[in-house]
Amino acid sequence: MFNKGMGNIYKKAQQMQKKMAEVQEELKNTIVNGEAGSGMVKVTANCKKDLLSINIDESVFKEDKDMLEDLILVAIKQAMTNADKKAEDMMKNVTGGMLPNLPSF
Repeated sequence: MFNKGMGNIYKKAQQMQKKMAEVQEELKNTIVNGEAGSGMVKVTANCKKDLLSINIDESVFKEDKDMLEDLILVAIKQAMTNADKKAEDMMKNVTGGMLPNLPSF
């Protein structure tokens, strides 16, 4: 009986590992956004935290350099936060919440 129980645990662990690998691949294709300055700066990334694009409204170039840099940073940070949240939700679906403190992807 003990061996049968261990076999089931091993199978479940393998299934979870396979699902986690699938989610890792899905994270590459899941898009998140961040924006700052009421949409004057928009950033697109995937849930693996790869930046895909930055869109800056031309009106921002009339402002000072420091403000533009701040807007870009805010938009990137928001996109990364959104990526973290989405990745965490996707992993919780696989693990059933059994691994609450997964590292960032």
